[in-house]
Amino acid sequence: MTRRELLAAGAACAASAAGLMAKSRIDKSQISAITDEIGLSTEEAIAFAHHYGMQNVEIRNPPGKKEYFQLAEAEIKADADWFAKEGLKVSFVNTSLMKFTWPGMEPARKRPEEPDAREKRLAAEKLRFENRMEDFHKAIRCAQIMGCDKVRVFAGTRVADAPSTFQMVADVLGGMSKMAEREKVYLLLENEGSQNVATAAEMATVMKMIPSKWVGFNWDPHNAYGKEPAFPEGYGLLPKARMLNLQIKGKGVMPTSPEKEDWRAIFAALAKDGYEGKIGLETHLFDGTLITAAHKSMDEIMKIVSEM
Repeated sequence: MTRRELLAAGAACAASAAGLMAKSRIDKSQISAITDEIGLSTEEAIAFAHHYGMQNVEIRNPPGKKEYFQLAEAEIKADADWFAKEGLKVSFVNTSLMKFTWPGMEPARKRPEEPDAREKRLAAEKLRFENRMEDFHKAIRCAQIMGCDKVRVFAGTRVADAPSTFQMVADVLGGMSKMAEREKVYLLLENEGSQNVATAAEMATVMKMIPSKWVGFNWDPHNAYGKEPAFPEGYGLLPKARMLNLQIKGKGVMPTSPEKEDWRAIFAALAKDGYEGKIGLETHLFDGTLITAAHKSMDEIMKIVSEM
């Protein structure tokens, strides 16, 4: 072998090793955040993203307005153009779709309400259930305008015997998956404590009941805080191939939080398992410290990423 061939072989090995190294860690390009929880305006949210060198943002609603998918298309497009101009890709469209009491289900937590108010609420929730496909179509259209292919949904207000609802949840989301497949937009079920799918264990069960590859999930470990340990127990139960987005709560990552989770271990496990999706910050603190907490949370996230 000539010296030139040796050098070429060495360069090829180095490139291969660099490629393997790049795949062995979670990197900055995978970090995202929900805009209305990192700024008090869209402009502030964009400035926050630039401050941390982020390439992605998640959306839910412009601060002080309705959810994005409920806005007129012209308003959605205006912000889509704004994000694109600023070099930001929308990685996930968070919606409240299906986050209400479904027909025939009795919430485990009873609301203190008058009979008339309860009747009106149930009628409104019944109408939302009946209009779910129309609302889902709006959410899909919003995602397409934003250049995004993932939309969040929920599994209905939690009942006392949540597993008894799993077949209905699977049937409803399975029906919605046909539109998702047609429009090439993934439907992501989120685990949430107030909903019928709250834990990783419950998510794993429901995912087995929905064969469509267009239905995945958004894992938010802190939403199951107190119900199951996030890692390694919760993480270990999840069907990794269908995990298409993750979210981090401020309380789960800030250094001094008593509810802090082991995100270093979770990031390492994600990298080992080949996770290529995004990880979004949902600060979710409403005590007047939202933006300060967002910075503390993102500082810690970026520190973990840089030290991996």
